[in-house]
Amino acid sequence: MHRHFYLPYGEAARAPNVVVDGAVNGNTVLSLSHWPKSSTPWPLKADTSAAIVFRYLDTPAWHTEVGPVTNDHFDEDGLIGLFCMTEPEQALGMRDLLIDAAEAGDFAIYRDRRAARIAFSVSRLADPELSPWGVGAFPRPYPDYCAFVYARLLQEIGAMARDVEAHRVLWADEDALLDASEEALAAGEATLEEIAEIGLAVITVPADWPERPAHRFAQHRDVVIHSMAVHNCTHCNRIATLCGNRLSFTYRYESWVQMISRRPPPRVDLEGLAAALAERETDGRAWCFDGVEEITPRLYPESGHSTLHPDVFLQALADALAAGPPAWDPYDIEPAAPRQQD
Repeated sequence: MHRHFYLPYGEAARAPNVVVDGAVNGNTVLSLSHWPKSSTPWPLKADTSAAIVFRYLDTPAWHTEVGPVTNDHFDEDGLIGLFCMTEPEQALGMRDLLIDAAEAGDFAIYRDRRAARIAFSVSRLADPELSPWGVGAFPRPYPDYCAFVYARLLQEIGAMARDVEAHRVLWADEDALLDASEEALAAGEATLEEIAEIGLAVITVPADWPERPAHRFAQHRDVVIHSMAVHNCTHCNRIATLCGNRLSFTYRYESWVQMISRRPPPRVDLEGLAAALAERETDGRAWCFDGVEEITPRLYPESGHSTLHPDVFLQALADALAAGPPAWDPYDIEPAAPRQQD
């Protein structure tokens, strides 16, 4: 197989290139991405871009002699996919763990706890505020940031996956939050209720729980409960979180990309619901919806707090999800099966 090598997106786009887990450019000859309308060949499609790359490695008929591989953004799935392309011998020996780690980064689920810890380690190294590399090491323009972290982490991800325990200092803090979140759900201190007919999971946590730092897509997030603890407990793609008067709703990432193992319910545009909820607030505070085109869009009160009773919020949300038309379709057109000859 022809050897592939990483180039930053802007540089790679000047000549024929392969895009892993991102948007194609004018010189892309092959897309290996679960992104919406990615044009990835259907025989290679999988839930994560890392899994797509493994299918590519398994299928010589799809191999290309184009050397440069690239991505236009940084996250765990992109990093792992690029590592698999550039170091296939190493990657194939850790296939299941690497796919698991890509899902941990993108979907906030895991089977092997080491996969979650790999995602935490990558996130910490790539977070300028927390990274042991020091904030001054990170370029400010985002394309330069991506080039910098890919160049460094493509050299480190193999060792990180082979010996996760050796990197404890990187993952221990977020791992403790995941432990606490899972223990709270197991003890009933936090609860999860599924409304199966609309694919909605309702998470209720104590009103006095503070927001704590975590990561999604290798980016900082403040959360009241770790998303991996929630997502590992439910296949529901629509998540409402109730924390006293902090009410919010989120579409999971799985409904933004081209999922192959299953198809989540399509997204409903909740812009109208945001306006309706604002009208019902006793003080007229605004509600915001990020938009169905965002990767994990939220519906939330602009101030972070609502005067609405949680039951009122949930009923309005359930009605909107049940009645609203599909507003997002990430899928490429699937080729028709060949007709049988008589």
